[in-house]
Parts: sequence; structure tokens; C-alpha cells
Amino acid sequence: MPHKNPSAQQTPAPQGTIRRRLVVGGQVQGVGFRPYLYRLARQHALSGFTCNTPDGVVVEVQGPAQAVQAFCRQLVPQAPPLARITLCGGEDADLEPDETGFAIRKSTAGQGHAVLVSPDVAICDDCLRELFDPADRRCGHPFINCTNCGPRYTITRAIPYDRPATSMACFPLCPDCGREYHDPADRRFHAQPVACPACGPTVWLQAETAGPRLALGDAALQAAAVALRQGRIVAMKGLGGFHLACDARNETAVALLRTRKQRPHKPLAVMTGSVEAARELVHVSPAEATLLASLERPIVLCRVRRAAADLLAPSLAPGLDTLGVMLPCAPMQYMLFAHLEQAGGPPPVLVMTSGNPGGEPICLGNREALERLAHMADVFLLHDRDILIRVDDSVLRVPGEDAFPVPEVLPEASCDPDLPPPPAPPRRLLFLRRARGFTPSPIQLAGAGATVLGTGPELKATLCLTKGDQAFVSQHLGDLENLETFAFFEEIVAHLQMLLGVTPRAMVHDQHPDFLTTRWAREEGARRGVPVFGLQHHAAHAFAVLAEHAVTGPALVLALDGTGLGPDRTVWGGEILLADAGTGAWERLGHLRQAPLPGGEAVAREPWRMAMSYGWSLGLDMAALDLELPVELQAAAAFLPQALRAGINAPLTSSCGRLFDAVAALLGVCHRATYEGQAAVLLEQCQDHAAEGAYPCPVRVQDDPWQLDTLSLVAALLEDKRRGVPVGTMARRFHRGLVAGLAELAAGLAARHGVTRVGLSGGCMLNLTLHRELAAALAARGLIPLLHRQLPPGDACIALGQAAWGRTQVQDR
Repeated sequence: MPHKNPSAQQTPAPQGTIRRRLVVGGQVQGVGFRPYLYRLARQHALSGFTCNTPDGVVVEVQGPAQAVQAFCRQLVPQAPPLARITLCGGEDADLEPDETGFAIRKSTAGQGHAVLVSPDVAICDDCLRELFDPADRRCGHPFINCTNCGPRYTITRAIPYDRPATSMACFPLCPDCGREYHDPADRRFHAQPVACPACGPTVWLQAETAGPRLALGDAALQAAAVALRQGRIVAMKGLGGFHLACDARNETAVALLRTRKQRPHKPLAVMTGSVEAARELVHVSPAEATLLASLERPIVLCRVRRAAADLLAPSLAPGLDTLGVMLPCAPMQYMLFAHLEQAGGPPPVLVMTSGNPGGEPICLGNREALERLAHMADVFLLHDRDILIRVDDSVLRVPGEDAFPVPEVLPEASCDPDLPPPPAPPRRLLFLRRARGFTPSPIQLAGAGATVLGTGPELKATLCLTKGDQAFVSQHLGDLENLETFAFFEEIVAHLQMLLGVTPRAMVHDQHPDFLTTRWAREEGARRGVPVFGLQHHAAHAFAVLAEHAVTGPALVLALDGTGLGPDRTVWGGEILLADAGTGAWERLGHLRQAPLPGGEAVAREPWRMAMSYGWSLGLDMAALDLELPVELQAAAAFLPQALRAGINAPLTSSCGRLFDAVAALLGVCHRATYEGQAAVLLEQCQDHAAEGAYPCPVRVQDDPWQLDTLSLVAALLEDKRRGVPVGTMARRFHRGLVAGLAELAAGLAARHGVTRVGLSGGCMLNLTLHRELAAALAARGLIPLLHRQLPPGDACIALGQAAWGRTQVQDR
């Protein structure tokens, strides 16, 4: 508030004048919120001020009571498109009789609580028009942005979000940009990344680490387009890191990229210039079109059109009927497509895959990319705006209209009674990877609690830091199996703590003793003097889905995935747990019937091993399985029965993911996998949805815990195989039988324990058949299915579950 001079004579405020002070928390900095408040206050002829603080945006308004109340009512509903309000606290304030006008004040620093940094978002329609308007001074500037679009999280070094705290600090504003930046009526008022050709940044093309700049500015983009048309591979600096790009219609170029990246079969995503161009390649529903063109600009999995087989390189997504598609996000990408389109012919389609060697983090800086991608890319499209935080593209699919009711139980953000409630719960989406466009937006929890760090899993890693009633889950980090990715993990731990202004009161890690995050948490907790807890992998899945739905009491959770170490030293993966989100108590009530896991971790890469394991468990002769293994696998297969009999490196597992592997191999769909989940994806796809029948999958209630008899399911499938039933029919009957068995298992245990909510988590829930049909089967039995909507159901949600559970362990400390 303004400094008051008690000796100065003050003019009394008119009668009926009131003053209101509001603190607005959430995603409200760097999104045009203060100029919006300035315009709203002037619209109602109110005096006062607004400023950024570490606690959020503070605004004081003064004027007639009716005008102040109208300002408060309109504040949330008319907020800028990127704003996300989670807190609106208000109180009466002392009148300022001599105050005239409404001012935007300088930001204040300090330790804060309620500030959210906006995710990076796609170029807005206004900037896109200016980008290609010859009369606009920013025409052709590949870094055009305003308060409604552009980079945020990836260029932010500290809070408050002001230019000196971003990677734009080294680009002084030219006089024209300076005028726009300081004009509250301008769309670029306090747009921190604002720039133009006069003040930078700059883009250029380079071919090798110490080589010269081959072209600058628009000429560099034109040269990159020529290289792509010639079948060359371009490493291109984006918003959150580098992409490797090539012509998706050129099989030679795509095959070369796969060879250089050592990625033989894992599907590659493509970028098209528009939704209309995407529709030539894939089926795009209205919901998918909306998601493709959204500010987040994720990769969206869509069904491939039959006619597209002749339009695209066949090795883009081998064996799959879906393709990941995205639209340009950054102005530089739109400009590249404009140059590609100038050559004529069919609309350009580019492969856009993460610029990183396999298993390592995406490249971030120019020198790093020139060194790490030198053996992959032919030329490099670089620029000098630093990326401070690496963030991959998000990947989603639209699961379709739900055939069952899923009540959203998300709590409303706390809000001043004079203000309307914040906007609605999140869209119903199925995340495969949550990163650019969505991170670091928080997940709203059921209530406030201690700050806890969840260190996440080893594969598909994320981490999570809670603060108040929010959980901040990091972007996708990768697989923590090398020092480069682990250094990225440590970098994000430090960065999130700095952005949020908190330090954890406790840490939670996976119970597996050999994970890097387990050792780190124990060492770091001892160094900081905070308690450290271990939580079993599938229990973390359970608490994650319950946290997303703000459940505060008990619920059942089906956790269906690959593998996770159980407290009994067996390998879990097909579990039904009773978890109490309020107390943190949990119990294993049932699981899939166990089978040996011959070869340990090698099984995930060689599904034929699980096929033989199930055959051995059924007492069958291995030859009767008729696996038709390639010659190079036959020696290992001949030895496997001996290893199974001796129990050599063959722990028991209840894994649902390994069950899918076994069936895929038994049906000849996949004997060896080159990427995670390949066997299950191919098995789901080969279903004949017109086929009738389901294999029996009974619940063994005589066991403790209860067991789902998946051996009976496999036995019935093998009988069909012996009779020559088509593969598509058997795949469909397998899915339908498993769904029915899981639903019966959940219904029986729900009745026994008096609960109605059933969470569904784990990587198997990425299977669209399970996602839709298991949820519908539970609803048909009077249960309430809870699906992940804000995080992937796979291991990327583990960190949230760890952190949410950890709060129950420290709440009374």
C-alpha cells in the first residue's frame, strides 16, 4: 500500500466509497493478468494498483461499492485465456483519499506461496497473423509472441516472472518493443519474451560443431526446408529442446533416421501444417481436432486412414493403425512449413521426434546438440534464445465418449466469497506423456498438507513436489538408468523447489532398493535431516489415482502394469488393493494368478519367455505351444524348461503386462519387443471386434488374497489355437475375458469391504480396450470407476502417489 504521510492534508473520499484488497493465486504471472486488471479497473472507473508478488497478483481497487463489487464479480470469468486461478483471497482495505487512477506497479521479490508459472503454449492467432503480414514489423520473425502465447516455463529462471529472471534477459528491448512492453493497453504489455527483428533472438543454419553459419534468419529456414526436401535430417531447436526432423513421405529418410537413432520399430510422430492436412492422413474427430489445435499443441494419437499407406513412409509406425500427429507450436515451425509449401506438391509432413540419443534426455543447448546429435543430424537449425528447462512434447489420445458416469470429485479452489468459483475440472483425456503445454500446472488435492517430495519410479520417471493443496508433477524425465537422465532428475528437483519457494518436510521413494532415486532419497534425506519413507510401487499407483480424484477415504484400486517389487519379494503387477487416502493405510486383497518370470528383466524384451512360462505352469509340453520361434531364439528356448524346473532366475509374478506379453507370443503377434509395451499394443490392435465369446477367467475366492485365475484364461485360448480359431477372434476373447474377470474380482471385494469406488491405474490402462470396457464393466456392476485424467496411468503417476501418501505420514509430525 502507498506510504502515508500523517502530516499531509488529505481529501476525504466520497461517501459510499470502499476499497478492496485481493490476492489472486495460480497461473497469473506472465499471462497478461495485470493489464487485464488495469483495463477492468478503468472500465469501472476505479482507482488502485496491481503488482506481481511471490504470493500471486495483488490488486487493490477503490470506488463506489457497486463498481467494486462488479469488478470482483467479473475478475474470474473474464480472465485472460492462459490464466488459471486457484486462489482468490480478499479483504477490506483502508481508503486512499488522494489516490487517482489505476497503476501497475513494479513486481516485488521474496519467498512466496501461491504463484504458478504458465506452461509453454503455442503461438496465438493474433501473432500468427502478424507473422505472415508483410505490413507488420514482426513479419517473418521466428520468435514473435505476446502475453497470450509463447515460451514460459522453459525460459523461467526464478519467480517473480519478469524479463530479468528469464533467458530473455540478455536481449535488451529496442525502443519500439519497449513502448509496447510498457503500454498497459498493448497486447505485449509486460510480455517477458517479447522481441522483434531489431532486438533478437536470431536463427541460423549450421552443419557441424566448429563450422560456419551457413545461413541466417529466413534464409536459414529456407535452407532447412531444402535440406528436408532432399531427404536430409535436420536437428531443430524448439521450445523445450531439440527435434530431429525429416520428410515423413520419404521412406529412405525415415529409415536413415531410425538407423541413426537406433530406434527400429517404436512409432514416430509427425507434424502437419494444419488440421486439414492431418485429415488426409488420419481420422480426426471433433474432440481430436480441438486437442490438436489447442494452446498445448500435444501429439495426439489418431487412427490412420487406409489411403494414407501410399502417402507416408511405411516405417513410421510399423504394424500399427494409429499415428501420433501434432501441429506446429512455435512460429519458427510455421515458417518452416511455409517454405516447404512453396515447393508445391502434396502438403508437407515431417517426422518430429525427440532430439536425443536413446535413453538420454532431450538436447537443450546448441553446443550440447552439436556434440550429442552429430551422428544423427545432417544440419542444425539453431537460435540463441536459451532453453533453461528441457521439456518433451506431450502425448495424448482422446478415449471417446464415456459409456459410464465418472463423477468429477475435484475440489474447488479457495475463493473470496465476492468472486465466482474458478473454472471447471480438466478435460477427460488419456495421457501417454505429460510435458510441454501441461507442465508445471498443478493437480488440485483434497486439502492442504505438508510439503513432500515424491522421487518417482525408475522408468517413465517424473517427480512430484506438493505445496499446500496442490501437487506439482514434473515433466517426463525419461528412464533413470544412466547418469545423464539422473542429472536431469536432480536439476528438476532443485528447480521446482526454487520456483515454488518450498523445501520438502519428507521424501518418499520406491521400495526397490536398487533404484537410483531410492539411494538418492536416503542420502539426501539424511543430509537434510528430514524423514524418508519407502512406498511399494503399486500402492503408489493406488494413491496417485485417488489423489487425482481428491478421494479422502477408502477405495479399491486395480493396479495393472508390468512389474514392481512386492514386500513378499515376488514381482507384482496385477493387483487389487484397498487404500485409504486419508490415513495412508493399504492392503493387498487380490492379484492375478502367479507364473514364473523366466529371465527376470529380459522377459519384457522377449515375450516368448512368458508364453513358455504359462505353458509350463499349465503342465504342457513346450512343443504343443507351437510358438514358431526364429532360429536365433531356439537354443535359449530349449534351455528354458530346465531353468523353470530349477527356479533359476524365475521369480513368481502376478504381472498383467507380462500376461499380455505371453498371449501376444502365443498368438504369434510378437516374440521380441524393441520398445516398451510393443507386444500388448500389437495384441490389442489385432482384435476382431465382431468376434463373439470370452475366455473364462474365474475368481478364486478360496485363496487369501483372492486370485484371478488367468491360467484358466490362457488354457482356453490355447484350446482355441489348437482348433485353428483366427488370431483376431482369440485376441478379442482374451480381452473380453480379462475385463469380465477383473470386474468380478473388484465387485466381489467391493461388496466384502463396503466400498463403491474403484481406481484404475498402471500402464495396462493405456490399452484403450481396458480403459473403456473395464470401466464400463465396473459401472454396470454399480461401482464408480476412477480413471486417470491429468496424468498417464503408467509409471509417470507414481511420484504423485508417493507424495500424496507421504503427506499422510507427516501430517501429525
